[in-house]
Amino acid sequence: MKIITLDEITFNNFANKHKYRNYYQTSSYGRTIKNQGYDIHYIGIIDDNNSLLGASLLLYKEVFMNYKIAYAPRGLLIDYTNANNINELTNRIKKLLSKQGFMTLKIDPYVPLNIRERNGKIVNINNEGNVIIENLKTAGFEYLGPNLFFENEKPRFEAIVILNKNIQDIYKSFEKRVRNKIKKAIRSGVEIYKGGKNEIPIFYEFVKKKYNRPIEYYIDLYNNFENHIDIYFAKLNTETFVITNRIQYEKEIEVNNTLANKIQTTDNNNVKKRLINEKIESDKLVSVYKKNLVWATKLLKDNPNGLLIGSCFNLIYDNVCYLIIEGFNQKFRSLNPNYLIKWKMINDYKKMNLKYINLNAVSGEFEKITKFSGLNEMKLGFNSLITEYIGEFELVINSLPYNLYKNLNKEKKK
Repeated sequence: MKIITLDEITFNNFANKHKYRNYYQTSSYGRTIKNQGYDIHYIGIIDDNNSLLGASLLLYKEVFMNYKIAYAPRGLLIDYTNANNINELTNRIKKLLSKQGFMTLKIDPYVPLNIRERNGKIVNINNEGNVIIENLKTAGFEYLGPNLFFENEKPRFEAIVILNKNIQDIYKSFEKRVRNKIKKAIRSGVEIYKGGKNEIPIFYEFVKKKYNRPIEYYIDLYNNFENHIDIYFAKLNTETFVITNRIQYEKEIEVNNTLANKIQTTDNNNVKKRLINEKIESDKLVSVYKKNLVWATKLLKDNPNGLLIGSCFNLIYDNVCYLIIEGFNQKFRSLNPNYLIKWKMINDYKKMNLKYINLNAVSGEFEKITKFSGLNEMKLGFNSLITEYIGEFELVINSLPYNLYKNLNKEKKK
């Protein structure tokens, strides 16, 4: 077995056909991340007959006293079930990277461990998963899982919406609250459309505080993945929004007046008490709907052509849509633009015959209430399945400088 350098074409030819292929292990992603302060390298693993056994994009950077760290995003691409090959590969990588001044190599293979229902129940087990974990641990990798939240470089749990049914059945499979939120967004005047490269700065305003990525990262993704990027926008039709709020306000005024008349005409004390309580609640709604109408009217005056309130950035790879990131104006959270965008995506990608939509990360805690429960509730309400990956592994190559580096980072965080 030998480790060699691959050119982009040879690497892509191997990576795009591999069992664990993914968009992180592509030259398009490599070119993107190279502009974010990383060096990149494509390695190949060959047997004694010079046949490729595996390959990987490696990202690396110098971080401490001329020492470097390396990361194979969603890699390496190799058969992890062959324990002998994994042992030999680990030894050879360790020797090679040690000579080149590396402290550590981190990997997070694109290997599913379990498929779960939205309640967390396991419905499919990858019988190779635990074998692979043990093979990597035996070879010398430290296992950093099985964590439940977002401790890793990449999420260990992702929500998947399968597109193998007709669109009506897909919609019916959503939780009732999700269907109601979609309907409310439509009634309120939220409209969804696709944007292009020139609108990346507008999209970026919605996400720039969510994740530490400069706008150039998304521009590079757009350029490097050519025609495989979709940018969705949620736009509020402010005229429709006024009409909706006026109707809601006027309906509640009618209810309120009817209750007032009934209170005046009834002699039954128990009935009167119930009506008074209903009137008090209606008074509250009238006040809320009046404020909403005033707000909607001002929005129309200030934004007669509508107002953008949310966006998301998608990447299409291997007949799958990956939701990279989304962001919304929290002032319009009650209008549910994020739900309507996902419903629009489901419609569009169903027509394109995509296999599924990957809605990105969810937490692996399905029983206890956590700060991520709302995230899970939103994404899993679309009748999503959950892919649980085996997790992250680290190969320490030079422990002394690496331990010093980690300790210094801990002090910085403090």
